[in-house]
Amino acid sequence: MDVDIISEKENPMLHRTDVTFELVHDEATPSRLQVRDSLAAKLNKNADEVVIRKLDTKFGMRKTIGAAKVYESSAHAAEVEQEHMLERNKIVTEDGDVEAEEA
Repeated sequence: MDVDIISEKENPMLHRTDVTFELVHDEATPSRLQVRDSLAAKLNKNADEVVIRKLDTKFGMRKTIGAAKVYESSAHAAEVEQEHMLERNKIVTEDGDVEAEEA
């Protein structure tokens, strides 16, 4: 899967960068965690600092447009993001617990 950054916008008040990206994949749409790991690697960040907000794949296309928030640290992410977004992205909180229940 290829990840291309479309735009980046700094948000210093919330200690993050808002990123819009395009993802080209060969098979089905990859999972949110696979996309998060690929985007984190592309940006040289830790996966716990990246929160995937939106993935939009048009029917029959092998291209996905997504939106993500890239924080300076996982503590900033846990402080700002809503609980359900932390659970979806399996962000670890300060006390070491994963915010998601294992299915």
